[in-house]
Amino acid sequence: MSNPAVKSGLWSYVLDQPTRLLIVDDDPILREFASVYLSTPTAIVETAANGEIALQLLRNGQFDIALLDIEMPVLDGFGLLEAIRADPKLRHLPVMMLTWHEDIACIDRAHVLGANAFVTKPVNWRLLSYHIRYVLRACRIEGDLGLERDRALARELSGSKSAAQEYRDALISILQKAKECPTDCDGLSAQQLLVKIQHIAALADATLTRSADSASDSFDSALDIAPDAGATILHSLTTTACA
Repeated sequence: MSNPAVKSGLWSYVLDQPTRLLIVDDDPILREFASVYLSTPTAIVETAANGEIALQLLRNGQFDIALLDIEMPVLDGFGLLEAIRADPKLRHLPVMMLTWHEDIACIDRAHVLGANAFVTKPVNWRLLSYHIRYVLRACRIEGDLGLERDRALARELSGSKSAAQEYRDALISILQKAKECPTDCDGLSAQQLLVKIQHIAALADATLTRSADSASDSFDSALDIAPDAGATILHSLTTTACA
């Protein structure tokens, strides 16, 4: 009996986006019902009678979601779920358990193994269609967020490398200037030595200022190129004692 509070309207498909579903169940009647009730002009349903057949289909095809029964011959639903999550190609595939089992142990085990949802029989096919659509959307959003997080991390690493290169170039310039300072004072006045030392000090100060405004890790990595930089510059500075 229909609810009078619900107004009549045009019937529509729930799975209205291009979708490929794999239904894995040893019950031929349920597989037939799934093909009838879940198929739409944009949703294609394929079926398998056990986990072993399903695993071959998954590895050789492209599916958007799989619905697994638990009790099946050859390879049961839990075994198939483990195989899916262990396969690099399939590990991100959305998986829903579709079973008569509704005990805590089965529910917990399914989610521990990586199931995205757990649905019990008997099946309300219209409700299941909405549930499938929700899982697909949630997994798609999660995947998009993961990709964006990876891109942000890559940009951050790229920026750190750029900063490290900048500091590395600056330190190389400082070392070059330090090496150009004479190690003896013959022919040079104190004023000439002071000018050279001030030039080196200005380069070092500018580099240290930039490092304070950016990531300290980048500056530390730049220092790795010349562990004796301090000693080299210090040696140049000590030439002032000759003046």
